[in-house]
Order: sequence, then structure tokens, then C-alpha cells
Amino acid sequence: MYAVIRTGGKQYRVTEGDVLRIEKITGDVGGDVSFNEVLMVGGSESPKIGRPVVDGAKVVGKILRQDKHRKVLHFRKEKEGWTRRRGHRQPFTEV
Repeated sequence: MYAVIRTGGKQYRVTEGDVLRIEKITGDVGGDVSFNEVLMVGGSESPKIGRPVVDGAKVVGKILRQDKHRKVLHFRKEKEGWTRRRGHRQPFTEV
């Protein structure tokens, strides 16, 4: 059985035992988190598609880690001869 959930402005296809890196959500490591925006539930029988969400469906996960991704660099070079190097590390939650 699988489900399609929406969190952090993105959609993820999840099954039991999957490990996801999603946009940062509040919570402590080891705590439970539930996703109520289930867009589709599929499996052995015909899939249930929500309009926009499936009524009564919920996906529960456990927070495994709160961390930051690798540094993303943004390098800008102009023809006048100057350059600018900026970067950031996006926080994530592993569920």
C-alpha cells in the first residue's frame, strides 16, 4: 500500500518503511508526526483519489533527524569584472 502526501509545498509518494528528507517541520527527534494532507491512497485495490484530499486518511511517521543539507553555492560574475559568491544550507527533517 502506498500514499501520496503533500508537505512543505511538495508531494511525496510514501510506503511503509520509507525514509524521506522533507522541508523542516517542528518537532523533537524521536517524536511522531502525522500528515493529514493525503492526496491519494493506492495499493492492491483501486486507488482512492482525493478532491483535493482523501477524507479520513492520515500518514504517521517518526522524526529521525533534524539537520541541514550540503551548502548550495550561488556564484555571480559580471562582465565589469566583479564577482559575488553566496551560499546557504537548507534545513531539513528526516522522517
